[in-house]
Amino acid sequence: MPETTYPRKRLDPVGVPVPPLALGSWNTWDRMGPDEAVAMIRRAVELDAGFFDVAYYNMGPHAENSKTDVLFGQALRASGVDRAEIVLCGKLWLWDWPNQGFRAQLEESLERAGLDRFDTLVVGDYLDAPDMPRLVADVNELIAEGLVDSWGINNWRIEHTREALAEAAEQSVAGPVFAQLKYGIARRAMAEGDGYGPLFADGTLALQASDVFEGGILATGRVPERKIGADVGGIREQIVAVYPEVARVAAGFGVTPAALGIAFCLSNPATANVLFGASRLPQLEENHAALALARDHGAEVRAALAGCRVDREVRADGAW
Repeated sequence: MPETTYPRKRLDPVGVPVPPLALGSWNTWDRMGPDEAVAMIRRAVELDAGFFDVAYYNMGPHAENSKTDVLFGQALRASGVDRAEIVLCGKLWLWDWPNQGFRAQLEESLERAGLDRFDTLVVGDYLDAPDMPRLVADVNELIAEGLVDSWGINNWRIEHTREALAEAAEQSVAGPVFAQLKYGIARRAMAEGDGYGPLFADGTLALQASDVFEGGILATGRVPERKIGADVGGIREQIVAVYPEVARVAAGFGVTPAALGIAFCLSNPATANVLFGASRLPQLEENHAALALARDHGAEVRAALAGCRVDREVRADGAW
């Protein structure tokens, strides 16, 4: 049974509460050995981080022919973890959709990871606005066939998220129930702005915080050599500059900068869980401290970090 240090929340208003910590797959499972991966999965379940975001990275900007999803599936089977103890989130890409349809993408992703279904999935970002009636219908075909229960969006422009919600209502089918957005100590515009904010406040959507360390910068103070997420608004130098203050505040609370970043996200009532990458077991252990910090000192964390936001000039509607 997981350590329930922090109360679970729902990603889906009619679904079950999910773990507050979620592990991503980009540049993670392919940076571990098999035994390390098995240990990571088992410990994640124990630490209430048994939410796994599993994607096949081989399309558009992520045309990497990555095997991280295959390795995760192998480790999951070897771990002996009961499927009922975890939440699995898949991802659909829009880069070549509808030429490569959602069904083909999902079937390939499930086959690669050795899974029969996902609990939920994220429809990824895009360059051009998608055909929303078709997109909503295509996702709901997967739901109707039992391949997934619900869906969310990843860094969409707010106008298109609202369009998806309206289209789902028009079709009397399931609309997106959560938004996976870039969110963290330094980057807050979309998650807290006047675009998505009202949808979180009224319960239309839940927030899944992602890229909370800005590619590791806010966890280590260094810009990694590997590819990291897009620098929306061109504020990365400012984010690097704010790290010393983040580290100072973290030390004051007796946690790592990474744990502080997770606690900050959880202190937002809209946040259902926080998605991060961990390729070493000690990282997961250290990040778990965020749960007690958010539970006991969430308001203090937010107050201490009030001056660390650097994206005030970045648009809140998701337009780059």
